[in-house]
Amino acid sequence: MAGGSSDCRSLQVSSFISSPSKFLSGTPVDTFVADLLQDLKDEKISESTKVQILGLFIEFPTKLCQGFKTAEEVTTTLMDIYTRTAVSPKCINLKCHLLLSAVTIIITTDCVECVEVAHKVLETLLQVVSDVNDKKCGPVFKPVRSVACECLREVESCYPGFLSQKLAFLRLLQQQEVTPLHQSYTLLYSSALKNAVKGLVDRKVVAEGALKDLLYCNEDLVWRVTEKMGVLSPFSVEEFCLRPSSLEAKELKSILSSLLEVSYLLTPVSQSTLLQDLIQVVNMVHPLSPIIFKSQLLRLFGTMDISLFHTTLQMKGTFTDSLFTAEDENFLLKRLVGMAKHLMYTTPPRLFYIDCLLHFPENRPISSNGEESLPVLLTSNMITSLFPTVFNDSSTILSRLNLVSLMYAECEEEGEHKGIDFIFDFLMCLLKIVENNGSQEITVTFFRGVFIIVRYFAFSERYMGNLIQNLIQLYQWHHTLAPYFINLIDNIQKYLEESSWPILLSKALQKLIIELPEQMLNHHNLPWHLKVLARVAKENHIPQSATIKFLHNLLLNSSLCHLGDWRVGNAVLSVCRNILEHQKLNSVFIQLADLLQYMFLQFDDIDIQDYARFYYTLLTNLSEEKLTSILVVGSAGGHAKVRSLSSIMAENENFSTSLTVHTMERPVLRLVRIPEGHCRDTSLHHSSADLASDFNYLAAYQDQFNGPEFASLVTLKYHLMFTDQVDNQYCRLFCIVLHFELTDSNYEAVSDINVPCLFIDRKPHVVSVALKPKRPYPTVLQVSAICTTQNGLTCHSQLEPIRILFWELFLPAPVPTSWPSEVLGQLFDQLWNSPCMAEPSQLVESLFCFQLVKISLHDLIAANFQKHMVVPEPDSGAYKVLLFLPPQNHILFNIKSLEDTHCVSIMTDNWKLLPFINSYLKEITSGQ
Repeated sequence: MAGGSSDCRSLQVSSFISSPSKFLSGTPVDTFVADLLQDLKDEKISESTKVQILGLFIEFPTKLCQGFKTAEEVTTTLMDIYTRTAVSPKCINLKCHLLLSAVTIIITTDCVECVEVAHKVLETLLQVVSDVNDKKCGPVFKPVRSVACECLREVESCYPGFLSQKLAFLRLLQQQEVTPLHQSYTLLYSSALKNAVKGLVDRKVVAEGALKDLLYCNEDLVWRVTEKMGVLSPFSVEEFCLRPSSLEAKELKSILSSLLEVSYLLTPVSQSTLLQDLIQVVNMVHPLSPIIFKSQLLRLFGTMDISLFHTTLQMKGTFTDSLFTAEDENFLLKRLVGMAKHLMYTTPPRLFYIDCLLHFPENRPISSNGEESLPVLLTSNMITSLFPTVFNDSSTILSRLNLVSLMYAECEEEGEHKGIDFIFDFLMCLLKIVENNGSQEITVTFFRGVFIIVRYFAFSERYMGNLIQNLIQLYQWHHTLAPYFINLIDNIQKYLEESSWPILLSKALQKLIIELPEQMLNHHNLPWHLKVLARVAKENHIPQSATIKFLHNLLLNSSLCHLGDWRVGNAVLSVCRNILEHQKLNSVFIQLADLLQYMFLQFDDIDIQDYARFYYTLLTNLSEEKLTSILVVGSAGGHAKVRSLSSIMAENENFSTSLTVHTMERPVLRLVRIPEGHCRDTSLHHSSADLASDFNYLAAYQDQFNGPEFASLVTLKYHLMFTDQVDNQYCRLFCIVLHFELTDSNYEAVSDINVPCLFIDRKPHVVSVALKPKRPYPTVLQVSAICTTQNGLTCHSQLEPIRILFWELFLPAPVPTSWPSEVLGQLFDQLWNSPCMAEPSQLVESLFCFQLVKISLHDLIAANFQKHMVVPEPDSGAYKVLLFLPPQNHILFNIKSLEDTHCVSIMTDNWKLLPFINSYLKEITSGQ
């Protein structure tokens, strides 16, 4: 892989990593694998490149080795290379990766038992681990031994019992090893011991002395492993336990005790793994007593390591009161409460400890159904310190709220009412934050908190009624929260089927909306109200006569029909459709028919007219049973039989399905950025001849920002194209509407983009996304598309989000091209020194230093700032760069060279841009 061949192979490897399936569809896998193996044999190729190639076999073994024969050939080649590679510090990393690759291939291709070369690989691993204390190959060989131990443990994990005939051999290695690799040898032995004992337990008949023979056995590997065993759980209770003789049990106990004595030498994670293995062994061998772990409890109770504490709880769940007393249980609960609020821990460990409280393994559990419940010994006084506050993060708030709600729900049933008062007051604090335009995170937290409160306190009519009133007031002033209300109703009905609270909330929302005066309905809030009414219409216990009357009056007394807004019309039809599908139509037949007739006669949109006419036809011509069956089939996206429907469906049995918007299973479209420069603005027209010597350039520059015609827009161009894998039905798309959603409040809303059509065999379509920043910060745009397929279906697809980088917001400063360079230099200096450039509190100066090795300063400036105002100073070799960021922000760079270091003096009129500026400068100067 030298010269051009090296570059070609690098491109092949990069292409394969980016999309293995696509690459192999155009390149034979055998040819590609042969090339990779040839490169591995080539002594001219560097070790790092070979390690990169081996990474492909580790990450994609089943794609590169398709079949036993290929796996055998590749593994043979890798082992030959391993044998030829010298044991030297330079080659140790390569030898480790060769072993990893070979073992990965034989495991993932499931050829441990079938391919003879697998025997060679595993025998090599045993030979490697036999070099205890580095006696043969020296300390340099230690990483290879470590990898070999881990490989054997992985094989034993995938094929339990594989090393069951090597226990004496592994035990001897474990006892002799005194280097830091003692940990790896210990874990390898404990894993083999656990699986070997499990193999004995699974036998229907166990001969006397079988356990002793197993412990002291040193025979060949068990190549024939008929099936993989399931994962052993420390909580499981074996139906059949091993009952060896007292002498055998004593020998096994001696081995376990020696392993426990040295366990403190292991890292916490390794200790946890070892203890879990030993717990299962003790649980499977009946004569062994859990008291063997008693000496470890004091150390485990005081540990701050999360994995060790988790193992302690697993031990408690396995042995209960045979090892743990009531005092131990009470101490563990106090420890959990303390660690759940400990400031030393980050949020994930605290959440874990709270979850442990909800699933605490009691000595005598009341129920064992796995649901969340509080231990009997845990009192409300103990968890008072875990009450959530508004200063906690969202996950902590919800986790703690769930815990205290479960506790106080039990207290409420016993007649204590203070707990729910505290919880409800806390929820009202969250509500106040949401009312005052809280962030999306706190809004989500509030609604999830409402779900928790309803889950535990639905029996309290007073609090549930009060909660509905507060939610209605929230919606009255924040109608954009409609999706949250709909999601709340959906989830409560899904998980709390017997609760009537979502029906009461739906009725209250319906009443609020239909009683709104006409002047309070506008194009901003009406779509949200219609979404809520469409959801309420699904409840067959709520009468819809008032809703239909409200919609009819709305269309009669407003200009909605004349405007012909498709989104509004579709939202009204969604309400009508849900009424048709879920309601008894006898009481609303005439009202609904009048509404639909008015829409298909008056609404100024052909698509809406067709939908309304179709629904009207269904309503007036079909029985309620047939009507419901059609709409249900359409909602499910299934196929209906012609004979089961009215004759209106005879022409096309999936007609109702074509009237719904279908969600594509995976994205079929993507937006790819087109790199391009910005043209300099020439909105000011002053020729150099017209400019007087006393002309105020700074004033002329700043005056243009006050003009109404000045618009600070960033236009980014993208190719709208298909993804790599597209089904045939989506190869030709029509009437594509791209919709953009902001993920923050730093930009004005982005307008939808319409694309007439897109064919997979034609050039991609160029779309221009116009951004109007309020604050010039990086952002992410969520993109979705609604389109029509060639068979007439309307489909919705979510595209990959668009990431707007900081440097993409840079625009050329709006300076006339007619101004001479000396004027540009003066303008730069005036902007730098002008106190009126911005508010004094916003102005900031900074300094950034860097070094260049590969390119010159001139090349760096030309590569990154050629589209912007750059004023070179030949005398000093410095450069002045002016960047403009909409709406009206500036970044000024004064770049100078000082010996072997370059310095960038930075001035900006928005100090909040400094982190982004610093990251940008690091990006363009690193590696140069």
